[in-house]
Amino acid sequence: MTGQATVAALTSRGHEVVVFDDKPGSVTEVAEQLDVEVLDSTSDEQIKDELREASSVIPSPGMPPHHQLNLLADQAGIPLLSELDLGVYFDDRPLVAITGTNGKTTVTELTTHMLNRSEVRAAAVGNTEVPFISAIDDPAMYELFVVEASSFALQRTQLFRPTSAAWLNLAPDHLDWHGSLDAYALSKSKIWANQQEDDFAIAPHTDEAIEPWVAGVDAQLITFGLNIGDVHCTKSHLVAHGERVIAISDMPLARPHNQLNACAATALALTMDISPHLIAEVLSGFEGLEHRMEPVAEVGGIRFFNDSKATTPHATIAALNGFDKAVLIVGGRNKGLDLSDLIEIAPALVGIVAIGESSSLLVELFDGVVPTVSADSMRDAIRAATQLASASFADVVLSPACASFDWYSNYVERGNDFKKAVHELRTEQELS
Repeated sequence: MTGQATVAALTSRGHEVVVFDDKPGSVTEVAEQLDVEVLDSTSDEQIKDELREASSVIPSPGMPPHHQLNLLADQAGIPLLSELDLGVYFDDRPLVAITGTNGKTTVTELTTHMLNRSEVRAAAVGNTEVPFISAIDDPAMYELFVVEASSFALQRTQLFRPTSAAWLNLAPDHLDWHGSLDAYALSKSKIWANQQEDDFAIAPHTDEAIEPWVAGVDAQLITFGLNIGDVHCTKSHLVAHGERVIAISDMPLARPHNQLNACAATALALTMDISPHLIAEVLSGFEGLEHRMEPVAEVGGIRFFNDSKATTPHATIAALNGFDKAVLIVGGRNKGLDLSDLIEIAPALVGIVAIGESSSLLVELFDGVVPTVSADSMRDAIRAATQLASASFADVVLSPACASFDWYSNYVERGNDFKKAVHELRTEQELS
């Protein structure tokens, strides 16, 4: 999606573009529509020939740094640019940006809603369905862009400078791509790299993982947290710079991770001069996003939640915070992360159903800790989870802590399959 948007943006501005792909035959039809040549990025000879004429290389966000095209471009001294850089090069409208291991999409959407509620024409772009580079040409004529910035996109940025930028949290993720936690954190830190004294950097208060990266920030620092920070949540209220914004009881989503997301979005919106009253209106009506702790149905007194977007242990731990009794459906393709961290949520669990490639590892991890079974399909997982939950009327939560690419093409497909299977279970019980 980003690759196609980048090609379209460049060709429409008169640039000559050549496309490389590891499987060039798979993108021939799209390339013909865009009127560009497709070459083989597994061929060193073809890469070197084209680099002789190239002024820059713009990798798709998911292409790892160790890809041969990147390495040969570095050797030839050809700049590697991010799609975010192109957007800034072609457009000078203000930017708000959000990065973090978890919560990016929710904070991006919340912040965009807050801006729009204040009649600021803002669009959520970036690591969403709308690439930044295509949004700048949207005829809607947005006044401002709220950019969900992945570590992949940030890793190569040189020009990207948001007016207000939040780094939400840091936990191991994408280590198979970045190579180390430090390299992953360095990519995230670039969200603040080009900011100046009149910009705003939003960071979690006294976060040991992020604090070392805060030291070199030139922008004005605003912190958020639970019970502490410039914007924080007490037991009863969300408070910003000493003023109450909204009662926690008025927020439909009020688990600890929801409160942190609300604080971060509030901090961002306030830097853009959005009134606390309008911020409270948005928070009081926000019921979450699909595949992020999404309530699906109640079947026989058991509530089912879809948190398919949780692809790291950190995300799953945050999601289970606040549950007293739950059966966790967990597993998939591990991204080189330490799944043993999941043990800390064991007190809240009455059972584990392990799925996907990591199921045997998870069964071993939780053996003797909580009742644990494995399942070979989502339908089998839901039936097993229902049996484990029925005795205590526990909740059933799909929060995989792993990527979806063993059974599914993406987390959306996984979440939709979970929801379909839950609704099938409900129909069966209604007919029986």
